[in-house]
Amino acid sequence: MSRIAVVYWSGTGNTEAMALAVLSGIQNTGAEGVLYSCDEFHVDMLKEYAGVAFGCPAMGDEVLEESEFEPLFDSCVGSLVGKKIALFGSYGWGDGEWMRSWEERCRKEGIRLVSKGVICNEMPDDEGLAKCEKLGEKLAGS
Repeated sequence: MSRIAVVYWSGTGNTEAMALAVLSGIQNTGAEGVLYSCDEFHVDMLKEYAGVAFGCPAMGDEVLEESEFEPLFDSCVGSLVGKKIALFGSYGWGDGEWMRSWEERCRKEGIRLVSKGVICNEMPDDEGLAKCEKLGEKLAGS
């Protein structure tokens, strides 16, 4: 059975709700999913997981959260090649530029994304949560 980590940062609870739905999708496949806020996770833990779903909302000028999440993700980048990776997050305005930039960065670093990132405007609705579950299922099953 594969182990998948779900690592997220959430300021308002929107991305946390998405993380819980991704975790549910992972568990639907029979895989073991473990949920971490970004302050609970560190790069050395990556060796314990076949894949990771990273979740972060858009901040400011559509960038990743800069004080906690981005430093964590930066520390992990070199260890993500060869692992299954998925991205998700919420936003309050804009058009998802932060997710496109994040996906492009992953491609440039040689990180294999199992799917296009899932984004939800503000609190995810039922459709958004269903997309998050599907993302978790795809991550665990790919």
